[in-house]
Amino acid sequence: MDKHRIFTMSFASVYPLYVQKAERKGRTKQEVDEVICWLTGYSPRALAEQIERKKDFETFFGEAPALHPNAGKISGVICGVRIEEIDDPLMRSIRRLDKLVDELAKGRPMAKILRA
Repeated sequence: MDKHRIFTMSFASVYPLYVQKAERKGRTKQEVDEVICWLTGYSPRALAEQIERKKDFETFFGEAPALHPNAGKISGVICGVRIEEIDDPLMRSIRRLDKLVDELAKGRPMAKILRA
């Protein structure tokens, strides 16, 4: 089976879009970074290195130190698909990240975004 196109896309090419989406709604790049680091376990420095090296999504999530234990609490619909129903673990992780950025852009409090 062919890999989904997003798996081979550079995370660095999508990252600025996440930041733009959040900033248009009054949130900050630092908040986007916090959400990404929370989900993936990357430190801010390691996240910057992943972006600098232009790693694809598959590598980005494959090299992530550890998905947050509360990542399973991220639910809902993103891109017309219910996150809980996505079978592929990589696609589910990508959609969880999309959902977190959406929640950030919608003004949801950080404590709720991070499932605290």
